[in-house]
Amino acid sequence: MKKQSNLSRLLSYAGHYKYLTYASWILSALSALTALIPFWYIFKIIQEVLETAPDFGSAKHMIHNGWMAVLSAVLALLIYIGALMCSHIAAFRIAANIRIEVMHHIAALPLGFTESFGSGRLRRTVNESSAATETYLAHQLPDKAGAIATPLGLLALLFLFDWRLGLMSIIPVLLGFLIMMSMTGSKMQHKMEEYQNALEDMSNEAVEYVRGIPVVKTFGQTVFSFKKFKDSIGRYEKWVVSYTKQLRLPMLFYTAAINSVFAFLTAAGLLFTRDGVTNDFLLNLLFYIIITPVISVTLTKIMFQSENAMIVDDALRRIDTVLDAEPLQETTAPKHPRDNSVDIQNVSYSYDGVKNALEHATLHIGAGETAAFVGPSGGGKTTLANILTRFFDPQSGKVLIGGTDVRDMAKEDLMNTVSFVFQNSRLIKASILENVRMGRPDASRAEVMEALRAAQCTDIIEKLPNGADTVIGANGVYLSGGEQQRIAIARVMLKNTPVIILDEATAFADPDNEARVQAAFAELTKGKTVVMIAHRLSTVVNADKIYVLKDGRICEQGTCRELQEENGLFHRMWKDYQTSVQWKVAKEA
Repeated sequence: MKKQSNLSRLLSYAGHYKYLTYASWILSALSALTALIPFWYIFKIIQEVLETAPDFGSAKHMIHNGWMAVLSAVLALLIYIGALMCSHIAAFRIAANIRIEVMHHIAALPLGFTESFGSGRLRRTVNESSAATETYLAHQLPDKAGAIATPLGLLALLFLFDWRLGLMSIIPVLLGFLIMMSMTGSKMQHKMEEYQNALEDMSNEAVEYVRGIPVVKTFGQTVFSFKKFKDSIGRYEKWVVSYTKQLRLPMLFYTAAINSVFAFLTAAGLLFTRDGVTNDFLLNLLFYIIITPVISVTLTKIMFQSENAMIVDDALRRIDTVLDAEPLQETTAPKHPRDNSVDIQNVSYSYDGVKNALEHATLHIGAGETAAFVGPSGGGKTTLANILTRFFDPQSGKVLIGGTDVRDMAKEDLMNTVSFVFQNSRLIKASILENVRMGRPDASRAEVMEALRAAQCTDIIEKLPNGADTVIGANGVYLSGGEQQRIAIARVMLKNTPVIILDEATAFADPDNEARVQAAFAELTKGKTVVMIAHRLSTVVNADKIYVLKDGRICEQGTCRELQEENGLFHRMWKDYQTSVQWKVAKEA
C-alpha cells in the first residue's frame, strides 16, 4: 500500500477546513505575484527620471507611479494577511484534532504506558510535535506557495528587459540552490531526528529531575547528583556544536552565492558597456540591481521550508510512536465478578522482553482478606499490583477478580471494582473538594466532607484559608507528602471500591502523619479485599497472608507468624527490621 504523504495525512484532520488551507496557498501565490508589481512602477519611475534629466519638472507620471507602487505593496500585504488568516484557522483545527486523537488513544492505552514511555517525552510529543505541524501549516505552506510563485514571476521580469542580465542573475541562484540541496538531503533528515531526540531526552530527564528536587534538598545534593539529566544536557551541547561546525562551510558558501548577484551584475555591466553606455542599458541594470535581492530572500525561504518539512516528518513519526502503541483490548461481552476475591494464575511479565519482572506468579486472596507483598526492591511487588489493576496485561497467565478475568470486564466496571493509593499520590491544581470528588464525580458536598473526615483530614481542612475549597498550589498553598496521602485516601474512600491496593502508601509520611494515615487505612479497608505493598514489616503483621517476592517469583507465603518460624527470606528480613528499629542515635559525652 502506498504510504500517505505528510500533507495528505495532516489535511485528513482538517475536515471542511482543508478548503481554507487550499485558499491560503492561492492567496499567498497571488500576494507574491502582486508584490512584484511595485518593481514595475519603480522601473517606470527610473525610466522617466532618465528621460527627463536634468529637467525633472517635466516628469508627469512620477507621482502616479509612486502611488501605484505603494498601493500594490499594500494590496499584496492585505492578500497575504488573508492567506495567513485562512491557514491559521485550518492549522489550529488540525493541531487540535491531532491532540484530541492522541489523547483519546492514550486514554485507551494501559495505565502503565506513561511510566514506560516517560511523562516528559509524552508531554513533548503531544504538545510540541502537534505544535510543529501548526507552524508548518500556518506559515510554511503558504510561504512555500509564495516562494514558488515568486521565481516564476521573477523569471518573466528578468528576461523581459535584458535577457543577458537576466541570465547573469540566474547563475548565482543556481549555485546557491545546488549548495542548499547538499544541506537539506537525507543527511539533514537524520540530523533533524538526532536533534529532536536530544530535545526529547532533555525534556524527559528534566521532568524526572524536577520531581526529585525534594530529595536533592533533603540530602543537600546538587544538580550533578542527577547524572542522567546532566548527561542529557552534555549530549545536546555536543550535538549542537558538532552540527554547527558541520554546516559552517556550506552555509558560508550558500550565503556568499545568493548575495553575489551584484558581483555578477557588475561584471556584466563592465562587459556589456565596453562600447559605451546607453540609457536603456543603464535603466535595465538599475532595475536588476533593485529587484535581484528578492531572489536571495526567496531562496532562503525555500531552504527553511525544507528544514521545517523535515521537522514535521519527524513530529509525525513521534506522534506515531504513541498512536502505534497497542491499546487495551476491550471485551464486547463484559462479565461481572461474583465477589471480591483475587486470583493470580501463572502470570509472567517482562518490561524489556529479555528479563521477566514476574515469572509464573500464582496466588489467591479471598474476598475481604488482606494480603501483603514484601521482599527486596525489584522483586516484582509493584509489577504484580500494576497487573492486578490492569496497568499492564500479562504476557502469559490470568488475573481474576471474583472468578472473572480482568480482560473480560468493562473498563468502567474494573475501575469501580479496584482502586489504589500510591506512595507518591498526585493531586491536581484544584480545590481539595474537587481533588476528592474525582473519585466519584456525582458525589454531593456532604459525601465528600464525610470522606475527608473518615480519612483523618479534618486538621488539614481547618488550617487552610478556605477549608475544603482551598486550591492546592495557588497562593503558596501546598501540602506535605503525608497530607497529600490522606487526601488521596479520602478520594478512594469516596469511590468505595471493594478491592483496594496500597503501594508503599506511608513511605513519605512523618510519624504524626503516619499515625493518621494508618487510622485512615483502618477505616478505608473495613470489609474490603486489600493488597498491601510494604517495606515496613510492622504494617503487615496483621495481614491474612503475606507473599514474599524475589526476582519476580513468589518464594514464600503464609501468615507473619508462620513465616517467622521458617528460616527463610522473610525470617531474615524480620530479624533485620527488628534490629533497625532498636537503633538509637548516641549523644556525645
